[in-house]
Amino acid sequence: MASMRDIKRRKGSIQSTQQITKAMKLVSTVKLQRAKQRAEQSKAYFNCMYETVTSVLAKTGSMDHPYLSGGDSDKKAVIVITSNRGLAGGYNSNIVKLITKGDFKKEDLRIYAVGKKGKDALQRHGYEIVEENSDIIEEPLYVDAMALSSRVLEAYANGEVGEIYLAYTGFKNTVVHEPTLLKLLPVVPEKKEDAGQDKESKALMNFEPQDDEALDLIIPKYVTSLIYGGLIEAVASENGARMQAMDSATSNAEEMIDHLSLMYNRARQGSITQELTEIIAGANAIS
Repeated sequence: MASMRDIKRRKGSIQSTQQITKAMKLVSTVKLQRAKQRAEQSKAYFNCMYETVTSVLAKTGSMDHPYLSGGDSDKKAVIVITSNRGLAGGYNSNIVKLITKGDFKKEDLRIYAVGKKGKDALQRHGYEIVEENSDIIEEPLYVDAMALSSRVLEAYANGEVGEIYLAYTGFKNTVVHEPTLLKLLPVVPEKKEDAGQDKESKALMNFEPQDDEALDLIIPKYVTSLIYGGLIEAVASENGARMQAMDSATSNAEEMIDHLSLMYNRARQGSITQELTEIIAGANAIS
């Protein structure tokens, strides 16, 4: 059995760690409330943007446009959104697994990392990291998403990549966060096979100005909006995951402290009993 000094030292160490995890839980809870509200307010807009653009393109007929047909390159750009800090349970590892355990070939991927944890993990796995944008995830702004979108679209227009994907953690609620891989380009038109559709809904879309000009205006805004939506949801998911992880750590620390307190009391009782036994034995020997 460990000595009383060792038990007391270990208990003090765990109590110090518990104070840290409890403080981190409180901080994450406060951040989550703001991030959750922001994600819920913007979610409807980004879902509507995605559904509207795919629905519009489904009614364009056979159009020959790079945003629809894709590039000639076999390379794929993947915008990977993770966090800059750990202690968030499986939040970062789930996104990394989404890439490493997916159907993509490692040599075909070009990673645009948002967050140090994803960048470091994928770099260890041997993936090509084109750029790192760790500062964006701290306080996502639309201008940041626009700048990242323009760089990725430039690589797409130059033929460096043929497809663009977004890997992020979708925010469902405080306890449910879903790792998501979304294809941004080429845009896959929404296919509706509803026998009850009327003739008007099947009519082809007319563009003003020309369809190429319209798509050149619409698609970049569409890509930027989805990237920004992914950033917003990722921040909410990160704080939710960290709050849960720190809550579990605090509870585990409490259980360990209770167990060590019991061990300490038993050791102390045993020590007292031994001292009394020695005193009695000594008294009997003298008499």
